[in-house]
Amino acid sequence: MPRPSQADVANRVLSVMRAESFERLRPILEFVDLPTRSVLVGAGAAITHLYFLERGLASVVASNLDSEEIEVGHVGWEGVCGVACLLGVTSTSTRTFMQIAGSGYRVAAAALIDVMGRDADLSLLLQRYIYTMEVQLAHSALANGRYSMQQRLARWLLMCHDRIEGDQLPLTHEFLSLMLGVRRSGVTNEIHVLEGYGLLKATRGLIRIVDRCGLEALAGGCYGIPEREYERLLGIGLKVA
Repeated sequence: MPRPSQADVANRVLSVMRAESFERLRPILEFVDLPTRSVLVGAGAAITHLYFLERGLASVVASNLDSEEIEVGHVGWEGVCGVACLLGVTSTSTRTFMQIAGSGYRVAAAALIDVMGRDADLSLLLQRYIYTMEVQLAHSALANGRYSMQQRLARWLLMCHDRIEGDQLPLTHEFLSLMLGVRRSGVTNEIHVLEGYGLLKATRGLIRIVDRCGLEALAGGCYGIPEREYERLLGIGLKVA
């Protein structure tokens, strides 16, 4: 398969890196389809590849010894999966899998680390991206501790909307309950409330964003700072106003 040109990639990290950095990566990028539930990074497993997503949505999920799970982050076309290996570790306790089917460019971890050792600009760009993920995680903790379920739901829907083309989000209530760490019935009730506000329209397995500005107003202060940090450090914005 022909290697991608930088002008054609949808992944924002690939699109904003210096042309010289992209050319170093281009020979080792492999385009892959990523069906729903594909595991990109297994908990406790060696991180062999990183994924620059072009389409779809990946969930980063933490679990404990009691088998409780919650989503702690997600990655779409704005980012990269598997970046823990760039911090000098070979595995992670979290699991990353495709929640919404898509595609992307896969690169062997060892090969990317080798290129980074010869390319300070690429290394800095990826370090900045990792920092934006840390900010996202910090604000997820803040949202979980200080904001209502309704506000947290609005935040997660906005974050999904940022990472998926168009206004149709193929999200199940099971996924939303994992995102929020609550029972499915609680999510269903809150979706009905947001529908009543005229912010979205929900059908089985699909949520359509109707009023993004209204969702941002409802989310309040629990949405926006990580998104602006991403724009500040990577030089390209998400959908945040």
